[in-house]
Amino acid sequence: MTVLHTALPTLTRDLGASTSQKLWIINTYSLVVAGLLPGCGTLGDKVGHKRMLVVGLCLFGLASLAAAFSPSPVALIGARALLAVGAASMMPATLSIIRLTFSDEKECSLAIGVWSAIASGGSAVGPLIGGVLLEYFWWGSVFLINVPVVVSALVAALTLIPSDAGRSETSWDLPGSLLILIGLIGLAYAIEGIAQAASLPAAAAAAVLGTGALAWFAWRQRASVTPLIDFSLFRDRGFTIAVLTALASAFCIIGIALLLSQRLQLVLGLSPLQAALFMLPSSAMAFVGGPLAGWLIPRYGADRVLTAALVIGGCGLAGLFFSAHAGAAPQLICLAAFGLGVGASIAGASHAIMSHASAERAGMAASIEEVSIELGGAIGVTVLGSVLAGVYALALVLPAQGNFPPAARNGIDQALVVAQTLPADVARPFILSVHQAFDAAYFTALAIAAALLFVLAVVGWRTRAAARAT
Repeated sequence: MTVLHTALPTLTRDLGASTSQKLWIINTYSLVVAGLLPGCGTLGDKVGHKRMLVVGLCLFGLASLAAAFSPSPVALIGARALLAVGAASMMPATLSIIRLTFSDEKECSLAIGVWSAIASGGSAVGPLIGGVLLEYFWWGSVFLINVPVVVSALVAALTLIPSDAGRSETSWDLPGSLLILIGLIGLAYAIEGIAQAASLPAAAAAAVLGTGALAWFAWRQRASVTPLIDFSLFRDRGFTIAVLTALASAFCIIGIALLLSQRLQLVLGLSPLQAALFMLPSSAMAFVGGPLAGWLIPRYGADRVLTAALVIGGCGLAGLFFSAHAGAAPQLICLAAFGLGVGASIAGASHAIMSHASAERAGMAASIEEVSIELGGAIGVTVLGSVLAGVYALALVLPAQGNFPPAARNGIDQALVVAQTLPADVARPFILSVHQAFDAAYFTALAIAAALLFVLAVVGWRTRAAARAT
């Protein structure tokens, strides 16, 4: 999901992708995954989780090949959608298999902590892998690298995971899953259109369509005897806070990774590999945070661990905001704190979500957890990416000399292409203005993300305190 972030400037240039296409290349994956996850989680309960894992791995490998050799932005968006179908098939199965395998509470907590470390750490380490690959290969290699991973996982799954027959009596609501998909894509299109001052009637129509589809989905689930998502689970405050925590953590880790990678390369002039190495502390500490949370939860409770993790992650982002011009060392420390916090918060949230579900509803709970992460990542890219584009366009003050094309306001990628066509004496102040506008947008996005983590920590703490008081 995030290996693409480092490759994005190179990919955008080579394929000639617009700002809107760039966001959809990233977001198509997360939105389609989030839309299909509830149906795939329940389908795993019906046909068996091992079978879903194997099918998902095969689809993911084939889609990776298609993405690696995509000739155009539209083809790449289509390949990313197929990647999402594979991911939606296999991801709920991974967490369900863990839930069904470990019956001891402490073992299950640690296992979910390791799983979360791979989820959050994998998201964080993606830019590093992308940077290494782009140092030696073309942008398609960031997708081609999936193929040997898929083959290894497929062999291990077939030989090591015991088969589960599933329960044929479990129902499967494909129309409900498609309604989620339509709803999420409609709302994402509306947010992007509004932020980039695109056609407001089209954005309004997309918002109405998306809201209507999600409302229809909720109505269907409440009326169903065997829903894809049992909304009664959300009556539990702890469950709801855990879902929001997973969503907010993914919002920040995916959204900030995208923005920071672009700033390091397009503003500070780092190579893809240098940018990836700069972001390594976040990756490393995310790997630490997951198992650490899994070890701490049985001792101190998920409530305290979640609150502390959100505060640490928020402090990391706040520190990144204030240290952006203070040199590398303070920023690296802040990135480490951010990675530790979000890694621990995703692990704590995953444990809390799965612990509220019985074994026979493991697939449903896993799909809710996965939807939270995927939807959080999609919202993070959509909202923070749209904030980046909108604030950039508003903050850009072009030099008085020179007749600059409208493309200069469409994003930093296109502005830097414009700069290559300008005389040196005009290009220098133009690039300076572009960098300043991008930084204004970047700082705005950082402040939004940090505030989100702090607010959720306070809300969660007060909600749990009220629950204990009653």
